Amino acid sequence: MLAQGEGGGAGVPIRELLLVLFTAAVVTFLATGAVRLVAIRFGAVAIPRDRDVHTSPIPRLGGVGMYVGILAALLFAQQLPALTRGFEFTKDMPAALVAGAVIVLVGAIDDRWGLDALTKFVGQVTSAGILAVMGVSWFVIYNPFAGGSTIVLDQLQAGLVTVAVAVVLINAMNFVDGLDGLAAGLGLIASAAVCVFSVGLLHEQGGDVSAYPPALLAAALAGACLGFLPHNFQPARIFMGDSGSMLIGLMLATISTSASGRIPLNAYGSRDILGLLSPLLLVGAVMFIPLLDLLLAVVRRTRAGVSPFSPDKMHLHHRLLQIGHSHRRVVLLIYLWVGVLAFGAVGSALIDRRVVVLLVAGGLVFALVVTAVPSLRERTKD
Repeated sequence: MLAQGEGGGAGVPIRELLLVLFTAAVVTFLATGAVRLVAIRFGAVAIPRDRDVHTSPIPRLGGVGMYVGILAALLFAQQLPALTRGFEFTKDMPAALVAGAVIVLVGAIDDRWGLDALTKFVGQVTSAGILAVMGVSWFVIYNPFAGGSTIVLDQLQAGLVTVAVAVVLINAMNFVDGLDGLAAGLGLIASAAVCVFSVGLLHEQGGDVSAYPPALLAAALAGACLGFLPHNFQPARIFMGDSGSMLIGLMLATISTSASGRIPLNAYGSRDILGLLSPLLLVGAVMFIPLLDLLLAVVRRTRAGVSPFSPDKMHLHHRLLQIGHSHRRVVLLIYLWVGVLAFGAVGSALIDRRVVVLLVAGGLVFALVVTAVPSLRERTKD
C-alpha cells in the first residue's frame, strides 16, 4: 500500500484494485454469454459486407455485457472500506456510469437498427456533455509557451474541451474496431497502464483522494476488456459493436480527464509536469495508432469527395492483412506497437529515461521488422 498523500487520502490499495478488476472480468465474461443469446434473438447480428473481414453472421451488443461488468465492479468497490473514499468526495463514478449508459444505449440502437453518422455524433456529444455537467471536466490546462503557467477554464470552456477530448477518443476506438479482439485489447492495455499511473505516480507526487476515481475506473475498464476478450478473440463469437467500442473510448476520456484535467500544474516544478500529465500522455500514446488511422481515414475520404464517416476497407488493419499477415497476427502486431508506446509513456515518468529510450527504440525496431516480414518474403521470392 502506498503512502498517504498530502490531501489526506490513504494510498490506493493494490489488492482491492485487483479485486475490482477481477470482478469486472468475471461479470463481463458471464454477462457477455447471456447478451450473445439476447442479441441473436433480438436480431442484433452483423451480416458480412464487402468491407468486413468476417465471413459469417456474428451477434453484436457486446458492449452491453462490458457495461454490466463495469457497473458491477464499481458497485462492489463502493462496499470496500479501502476504496469507498473514492465515492465520497467526487461524482466521477456516477458521471462515468450515467454517461456510459447513454453511449451504450446509442451504440445498442446502432448495433440493432443502424444509425446515421449525425445521430451517433449527437449521442456522443450528449454522453460527453453529461460528464462535463456532472463535474468531470478539464478545469486547468498547462501552457508550456507562457513560462509553464496554467490556464484556468471557465465552465463553458471546460465543457467544450471535455466534449472534444471525449468525442475524439470515442471515434478513434470506433474506427479501430475492425478485427476480432483489437479494440478490447487496446482498451485493456490503455486502462491497465493508466491504472498503474494513478496508483504509483500520482500518489508519489503527493496525490490525495482525487487519485481514487481514475484508478477505480481504469481497473474496472481493464477487467471488462479482459473478460470480453475470450468471447471476441479470433474467431469471435460476438462483436462488441458500437456499444462497446464507444464505451471504451468514453471511459478512457473519463479516466484521463479525471486524472489530469484538475491538477494545478503551476504549483509544481517543471520536472514534475511529465509525471502529472502522464495519464493523458499515456492515453495519447496508446491511442496514437487509432488516432492516426482516424486522421488518415478522414483525409482519405474527404479527398475522395465522400463523408469522413463513410466506411471503407483502407484502415491500418486492412492494409496489414493485404501485405500477408493473418487475422490474429495483425491484432497481436497492433498490441505490440501499442504496448511499446504504452511502456514508453509509463517508463518515462517512473524509471530512468535513458533506459526507457533504449528499450523503446529496441521495441520499435523489433515491431517494425516483424511487421515487414511478409513484404520482405515476397521480395525475396521475386
